[in-house]
Amino acid sequence: MRKKMFLIIALFVATLNLRPAINSISPLLDTIREDLGMSAALASLLTSIPVLCMGVFSPFAVKASGRWGIERIIGYSLIVVGIGIATRLFTQSTSVLLLSALIVGIGIASIGPLTSGFIKKYFPDHVPSMIALYSIAITVGAAVSSMVSIPLKTYFNSWQIAVGGWAVIAFVAAIIWWIMVKPRSESANANVSEIKERPIIKLPWGNRSAWTLTLSFGLMAMLFYSFTAWLPLMIQEMGYSKSYATLCLTIFVVIQIPISFVLPVLLKNFPSRRVWMVGESLFMIVGLILLMMNFIPMVSVVLFGVGAGGLFTLNLMLPIDSTTNVNDATSWSAMQQSAGYVIGALGPILLGWIHDASNSFTPAMIGMIVIIILMIMTQIAATRRKKVMESV
Repeated sequence: MRKKMFLIIALFVATLNLRPAINSISPLLDTIREDLGMSAALASLLTSIPVLCMGVFSPFAVKASGRWGIERIIGYSLIVVGIGIATRLFTQSTSVLLLSALIVGIGIASIGPLTSGFIKKYFPDHVPSMIALYSIAITVGAAVSSMVSIPLKTYFNSWQIAVGGWAVIAFVAAIIWWIMVKPRSESANANVSEIKERPIIKLPWGNRSAWTLTLSFGLMAMLFYSFTAWLPLMIQEMGYSKSYATLCLTIFVVIQIPISFVLPVLLKNFPSRRVWMVGESLFMIVGLILLMMNFIPMVSVVLFGVGAGGLFTLNLMLPIDSTTNVNDATSWSAMQQSAGYVIGALGPILLGWIHDASNSFTPAMIGMIVIIILMIMTQIAATRRKKVMESV
């Protein structure tokens, strides 16, 4: 029991670091743009590059984990994330800031898809609960970094410190991970069949079902990172203050925490993935319609947060539901996040490009509604004839 608790703590602390490098940028985006002379399209790369890296480098993470083990690769990746974030402390140019986004993206890309295999390996009977814990940790990291970025910038009079200081948490997480998890990556903790299978982990590129799950995740990621990158500026464009817009972004993230807590309980009583996914998507459509009507933004933000929090957790469950062993869970999750994050990276870029072209976010919001409709169709296909795990 004690060893399991160490693993839970290590997983929670590690996944805290998957969003601060992205979310700490958004509240300060207008300040950074003004200081470095960046266009909206170029600034969108600060979000899109890490997301794109999550897609491009996920397959390499899977191959590396097959050779050196999931535990060891996650430990190394936390160090990479810390180095990437720390680079921002010395940023005086756009190129260095974009380089930091690339380094951070490589580190995050190696952690995200491997957590599914980690959960499948150590907590096979508690998948929904552990996925919820994973989602909560990500959300807490995103919420705190969104909330305190402006106060940190004000206190230190430096946006570089506000976005680069998160390296401390990454390095602390790496130390905790190596202390609590590293000893369990030895061969004594793996059975013979797992060791034999490690070198031949392959992504299911030819599997139609895996592609459906990937597209569902990708469309969700497009929406999520579009909101993360541009939601404060969307609300400021409506005439609201910067502080109110930042508060809205924080609420968008924070509201996802109780959703992650409650969802596993709801799934035990009503385990249909499809009903929950379609319902969460409809919340987001309603929120966008209200935002375009210039209704109270806070209402839309709550709806966005409810939808995003539920969809992220549900999408992460699908590869684990659809597979029967650690290697398959890891490979399906890696493919889902690989191609899915490449798709997701397009969201902030498209919104930035549309804003530059039209000088308005309204056309972009209409496009987001279309994306949600496509996402609902994909969700229906992804959950067709799905066998829900008995542990749910």
